[in-house]
Amino acid sequence: MMFYIKEFAQRFQKEEDGNATVEFTIYFTIFFFILAAAVEIAYINMRHAMLERGLDLATRDIRISTGHIPSYEEVRTKICTKAAILEDCENNLRLEMVQVDPRAFSSTAPYDTDCQNAAEDLRPVRNFVHGQDNEMMLIRACLKYKPMMPTTAIGKELNLDDYGYAQLIVTSAFVQEPR
Repeated sequence: MMFYIKEFAQRFQKEEDGNATVEFTIYFTIFFFILAAAVEIAYINMRHAMLERGLDLATRDIRISTGHIPSYEEVRTKICTKAAILEDCENNLRLEMVQVDPRAFSSTAPYDTDCQNAAEDLRPVRNFVHGQDNEMMLIRACLKYKPMMPTTAIGKELNLDDYGYAQLIVTSAFVQEPR
């Protein structure tokens, strides 16, 4: 039996006619996974850039607002409106805003970020405090999103929660303008 298998393998190795199907399937698979990883990284980058842009525009409005102090929902709605490509942004975006001391910056901002996705039960807002005149404020946004291709190499390396959501965290600091 082993003789027939060995003879078949030698004949198969000597033959040079036919198509390049074996090479094509190997190279196509490799290039497909590289392309899928590039698309996933590009989409993560685009989400991050749009979230950062939305947070910066909302922060600008908070910073220079005179008389009107926007609520948590107004700030979240403004961020989601400005960052148009984020899917289900209203349900998957959590914000934190705290007053920080510029001389002891690390002691006032909590290290862990408050994130929540739409599938989880609602939790109260952890910390969203408006600052007084000339106070330094730190605002942090956390967006939970579903990766486009969670089974590819990049999608597997993301820190996913129990529901399959990954998170993007964007932070901005500003000084509250005098009213």
